[in-house]
Amino acid sequence: MIKLLTPADATLYRAIRLEALATHPEAFTSTFEREQEKPLAWFEERLATSDVFGAFGADELVGIAGFRREDGAKTAHKAVLWGMYVRPGARKSGTGRLLVDAVAAHAAQRVEQLHLVVVSENQAALRLYAAAGFVEYGRSVKALKHDGRYYDETLMSLFFDESGAMQPR
Repeated sequence: MIKLLTPADATLYRAIRLEALATHPEAFTSTFEREQEKPLAWFEERLATSDVFGAFGADELVGIAGFRREDGAKTAHKAVLWGMYVRPGARKSGTGRLLVDAVAAHAAQRVEQLHLVVVSENQAALRLYAAAGFVEYGRSVKALKHDGRYYDETLMSLFFDESGAMQPR
């Protein structure tokens, strides 16, 4: 089951977010060290002001993905899919695709374009996003640096028409 998380889900969200940052530090711009210090109220506020979707399996939060609309007057037609993570036990079960589809459906009613960035070495994520209709439009070289190692990021986008249907690019 996929649902939009609320501040009441902050404890569950905090746990999975910290797990994501700890187990895949190369994949996120934030860090475990930064967010583990944040009080629960910080996570509650994030869920109150952001659209974060959660995938539940057997009453456990097994995946998350966020949606953030650009706020500039000239960029409000675009949004970003961010913070995508699926726990290892739920991978290869379709959970990731359900999350991406939920964010895309949400986006289609609000914006014309949905963008994301993914570490270029993450082949499973690249396949998932491509299967969901995202297309690569660029690469950010040495975008992230973790433990002295650089990681490139692949830039991807998904376009919608006036009806909210996906548009090939």
